[in-house]
Amino acid sequence: MRRLIWIAASAFLLVGAGVAVARVTAAKSISAVSATFTATTASNVHTESCTGADGTYQATHGRWTGTASSSTGALNGPVTIDADALVNTTTGYGTVSGHLRIDGSDGSHTEAQFSATDTNGSIAGLAQGHGHPPGNGLLANLSASWSSSGGFTNGKLGGGTAGGDAVIVSKGACKPTPPHPTPPPKPERVEVHGTITSVSSTSITVAGVTCTVPTSLQAAVSQLKVGDRVELTCTVSGGVDTLQRIGGPKGHH
Repeated sequence: MRRLIWIAASAFLLVGAGVAVARVTAAKSISAVSATFTATTASNVHTESCTGADGTYQATHGRWTGTASSSTGALNGPVTIDADALVNTTTGYGTVSGHLRIDGSDGSHTEAQFSATDTNGSIAGLAQGHGHPPGNGLLANLSASWSSSGGFTNGKLGGGTAGGDAVIVSKGACKPTPPHPTPPPKPERVEVHGTITSVSSTSITVAGVTCTVPTSLQAAVSQLKVGDRVELTCTVSGGVDTLQRIGGPKGHH
């Protein structure tokens, strides 16, 4: 699958079978984009021919201008392509490479170098450069119909079967998944000083605060009675107060 990718300049790119891969820490968001372009107005076009062992070759250098269309502002606007082509007119195979610039409708511009194969006037290849905002890179599959006399028509950066899909990866960072689960928060604590108003083997109430008595402290609580003055420390978790420590005139328990 072919792709167009805007990616932070610090990212690591791998290209194979039209797929681009970036470090996840370099990407903030990914969204699909596409563009079409036509550049048929020629200037400074020079063509030379020669004969090789396998046929006649035509070498062309020139500039073609036109318009790129996209819902993405940086890819929508006037396009200028400076290209060099070498085509075997006998077999129909060749190469087309050069520089592409789009002056975007959002005030930005996109520039890229591209290299493509030519098969009987249909080119397909890869464009790589930079775009807007500054610091972002451009990696795009490119396709078009091309001829030295007609320039570029039916051009695509992503966006279809010939041009492939396209995405924008904004610069930024995302957090990796932690290797271990985040530990639960520690329970809160409440300390109470006062007179016991209610006590049993399972709960104790002091100064209006009632705490559940765990099994480990039931023996200590059984020695207390209503009216005794004590100090309690209870933990609070899930809306339940649980006795953690109890102290009184005779010391801590």
